[in-house]
Amino acid sequence: MPKQARCLDITRLISRVGRGVLTGVDRVELAYLRFFVAHGAPIFGLARTSLGYVLLDRDGLEAVLHRIEGRAAWGAADWLGRLRRLPAAKARAEADLRRLAADRCRRARLGDMLARAVPPGTRYLNVGHSNLSDRSLSGWNRVENAQVSVLVHDMIPLDFPEYQRAGTVARFEQRMRAVAAHADRVICISADTERRVRHWFGQWGREVPTHVAHIGVEIPEPGEMPALEGLNRPYFVTIGTIEPRKNHALLLDIWQDLGAQAPALVVAGPRGWENAEVFRRLDANPANVIEANGLDDGALAALIQNAAGLLFPTLAEGFGLPPAEALGLGTPVICSDLPVLREILGDMPIYANTNNMYLWKQSILQLLGQDDRADTSKRSKPQALPTWDAHFNRVLKVS
Repeated sequence: MPKQARCLDITRLISRVGRGVLTGVDRVELAYLRFFVAHGAPIFGLARTSLGYVLLDRDGLEAVLHRIEGRAAWGAADWLGRLRRLPAAKARAEADLRRLAADRCRRARLGDMLARAVPPGTRYLNVGHSNLSDRSLSGWNRVENAQVSVLVHDMIPLDFPEYQRAGTVARFEQRMRAVAAHADRVICISADTERRVRHWFGQWGREVPTHVAHIGVEIPEPGEMPALEGLNRPYFVTIGTIEPRKNHALLLDIWQDLGAQAPALVVAGPRGWENAEVFRRLDANPANVIEANGLDDGALAALIQNAAGLLFPTLAEGFGLPPAEALGLGTPVICSDLPVLREILGDMPIYANTNNMYLWKQSILQLLGQDDRADTSKRSKPQALPTWDAHFNRVLKVS
């Protein structure tokens, strides 16, 4: 690994402390943290907190990683956190950052801190879609020969504003405009995302070098099966936040249409936003539909591995981790026929247009007839899925 100094932004991971199971974007930032801590190149960490910026050295980053992974406990909140009346978990995390800090500053003095604390030529990596602003990115102009690389997961808020919460589209556009103005390069997790980045940056009159690096698919280790009623028979599972883009309404329509012949359907994921009608239908306890939230990674992996299939009727994606992980576990997948899913998953899933409910229903019944959970040897062996080694080899060559 090159000895070039790098600085990884960990703002998103710190903001997620105490907020439950990590999302896909969180897990990408965690993969970067693990990678850089495990290698010998000079590495720093930057986090925006409620009281300004904190800069961590290698030892500080390793200590934070141990806390995020549960190998060490977060310390007690300090008087600053109590004064700000932060949520308990966030107050403890930010207090530890201050205790571990190699340097810190108020938000307006970020450039000054970076100029004195990191070596010339440091390469800043932001992979979590957090802390992307003109102030934070322009601060790196104070470091001689510094370079800024930003990993973009998707442009969904701009491409599909109808699926977003109020206010999120404007905030996302502001972040991406800052990236367009200040980044030296953009790393895209798919060629589909790269195409969309180039489109929007072109609309804003900017051309930034882009590179595609598929994120790694880590096959989760199955744990104990969750104690959910109705799983003593074949079932299907769908994974993701219950929000309009994930298109749970299609599955509820199919299960209503299947009636008495329907298998169980496990809807695993938290309730999101702008989806009142789907929430109403779930609250009515539709037959054979089981809602599950807050499952840990092991329970979720076990649920997927033992399912007759994973269903993924999404309307837009930047990558598609749930079907990739399911295929890695040997579980059949029926998913939307999107270019990005074909790019990542090849010919492994069954593709079905989300406008064709009949095709979805027939594909589900076909998998149901083939289900034999007791004999996993009958499950198809997955083809090659993207790896983190390949991802980091690509990223280190260009950033």
